[in-house]
Amino acid sequence: MSLLVLVLAVCAACCLGFGYVLQQNAAQRAPLRDFLSWRLLLDLMRMPVWLGGIGLMVCGMALGAVALGRGEVSLVEPLLATNLLFALALSRRQTRQPLGRQGWLGLALLAGGVTAFIVAGQPQAGHATSDPWRHWVIMGAMVGCALSLAAFAKRSPFAAGPALLAVAGGLLYGVQDALTRISGERVTEGGWGLLFSGYQPYAMVTLGIISLILVQSAFETASLRMSLPALTAAQPLAGIACGVGFLGDRLRTDAGALAWEASGLAAIVVGIVLLGMHPAMPRGSAPAEEVPDLQPR
Repeated sequence: MSLLVLVLAVCAACCLGFGYVLQQNAAQRAPLRDFLSWRLLLDLMRMPVWLGGIGLMVCGMALGAVALGRGEVSLVEPLLATNLLFALALSRRQTRQPLGRQGWLGLALLAGGVTAFIVAGQPQAGHATSDPWRHWVIMGAMVGCALSLAAFAKRSPFAAGPALLAVAGGLLYGVQDALTRISGERVTEGGWGLLFSGYQPYAMVTLGIISLILVQSAFETASLRMSLPALTAAQPLAGIACGVGFLGDRLRTDAGALAWEASGLAAIVVGIVLLGMHPAMPRGSAPAEEVPDLQPR
């Protein structure tokens, strides 16, 4: 494992975690009539806090893109999941809550799970499959699942809706990370002309806008406890699926390694949930009297 990739991925996670907290602080004050609408982004653009959060997120995505260009998706994605640690650190500063047993256990599970997965799997880069069907089937399944979750969330925006929207956004972010890796390889092979002759950059922009609307809508209608754990858990799982499925990433597949990899992923998810539900995470959400009728007519 390259030390540079490790540093880049952790720095990216830091920027993402801080950025998500600032975005949620602003999004919870946005008009709820713009739920799941592009108008939500226009409202949020008027808030300096949100712009600062987006700036940090863009920096995190840029650092993550460099890490993905130098390392395997299956290596970088689990490291990006540590963004929740940085989000919790900023939230603790705002709420002044102690870490406590739950926080320490979640931290240990998240860090230990990432370590177990990387050490057991020993991700190695390979050649992306030349079969276009595998690309479209895996990415189509991720995008289709994300859009289905978003459609279901629209029917229950203040119950399970925020978590579903966060999962949908995380799935799209994972696919976007895979497209980032492919785009970097195309630039290396044939320059910018080759990059813009393919669908990847346009798909990245489209998915980026859709996922941004989904995630901001989740932040708008619920606290970070409801949204950020689901987002943080879904993104690495989607990215690893794409990395192994069609990007050519190789993991160890003997019985012992698979057991540790599965245990590591499970520990990552449980750690994310524990940290996301920590009392330090802000509860803020819109007051009930401002909630409009968002049910389909």
